[in-house]
Amino acid sequence: MFLREHLDFAALARHQEKLLAFRDAHYLTAVLGFLLAYIAIVAFSLPGATVATLAGGYLFGLFPGVLLNVFAAGTGAILLFLAARAGFGATRSSLAEGKGIAARLAGRLRENEWSVLFLMRLVPAVPFFLANLIPALIGASLWRFAVTTYLGIIPGGIVFTSIGAGLGDVFARGETPNLGVLFTPPVLLPLLGLAVIAALPMVLKLLHKEV
Repeated sequence: MFLREHLDFAALARHQEKLLAFRDAHYLTAVLGFLLAYIAIVAFSLPGATVATLAGGYLFGLFPGVLLNVFAAGTGAILLFLAARAGFGATRSSLAEGKGIAARLAGRLRENEWSVLFLMRLVPAVPFFLANLIPALIGASLWRFAVTTYLGIIPGGIVFTSIGAGLGDVFARGETPNLGVLFTPPVLLPLLGLAVIAALPMVLKLLHKEV
């Protein structure tokens, strides 16, 4: 909450010259510092993950920027998942042993773990921090969570990193980046297509049970 003023687009614009100068003078240190900062932002659910993704594209270009962004966001998500899983220990046990609506819902989610985890990453409507906490609550597999996280955030990571790579022109015009591009048909439709593919095994399993 208190870092909100320091982890926004305006802050990135204010410090762009210093950031670029530091990157040019100490490239490997800049990469390591960026990774650690981004991982901390996600792991502690701090504001600024989107700005960090844009910064990755701005400082390091689409490549290797997208690789750095995906690695940092995915690693931070795994750390948050592990912390949440430890904190939800008693709740997870009650869901696993209970017979209420919440327990049945958690059981259904676990039955379709791959599909559910991929859907939470691919559908833009699911906030990133919730996509880290919900799997921990239902007792999802760490391996499946890690795989679906790293792979599932690649499409969105490419879009936002490419926006960040073009921030030089945006700064020069004194404008702010158009993040609404994620919800335009050329971007949204492929994401929804991937979401449909991810949901297909779950739908087929449901149809098979009904038959």
